[in-house]
Amino acid sequence: MSFDVMMRMTEIMLAIVVLQTAVEHLWQGQSRALFMARAIICLWLLFGFQAGIAVGALWLTSILLLHRFDGPYNGGADKMTMLITTCVGAAHLFPQWQELAMAYLAVQLVLSYFVSGYVKIVNPEWRSGRALVNVFRFSAYPVSENLRNWAHQPRVLWLMSWGVMGFEVVFPLTLLNPVVLLGGMAVAATFHLANACLFGLNRFFWIWLCAYPSLIWFQERIFE
Repeated sequence: MSFDVMMRMTEIMLAIVVLQTAVEHLWQGQSRALFMARAIICLWLLFGFQAGIAVGALWLTSILLLHRFDGPYNGGADKMTMLITTCVGAAHLFPQWQELAMAYLAVQLVLSYFVSGYVKIVNPEWRSGRALVNVFRFSAYPVSENLRNWAHQPRVLWLMSWGVMGFEVVFPLTLLNPVVLLGGMAVAATFHLANACLFGLNRFFWIWLCAYPSLIWFQERIFE
């Protein structure tokens, strides 16, 4: 994948994801003008005309949102949105460092999986499966009350815990082969989709996928 193709794919996917969240907020009435501006910027970015300026405007509205909500109100999904916007914006603003900016995005994506897996695997609650049991039994995350019955399946949740931890800590190894990388990204996407279906973490699925083109380009770039 060429750098230009990767950049355009990332811009289009980012614009679609941010547009979706902006439209959701338009119906709620809170900070409507700011989200309207973000929606217009996303449409501008989709057309690709002066994309660097559009990304810069999107970055600026992201800063305003951080101020408005005293930080990333949607947690990790907002942080990833800001990271992608910053890296794409830096690639446009500093052409001489554009590859470095997008390589940084790819590395951060890999680390997001590895660090998450490491933190879990050193936690005895995760190793025993109790962490997932408590999530299904006590947390507000399950999207259906029927899903709380999974708390009574400790062996299944133990297997799920180790499956998640294993996938996350070995994810960096997928960079060694392009076919393995595609398989790893498919597993990762399935993981995010499962989180969306089970826990309602919809935005994690879409925004993490936005960084995947940079990872495909990065793998090809370092092994070319």
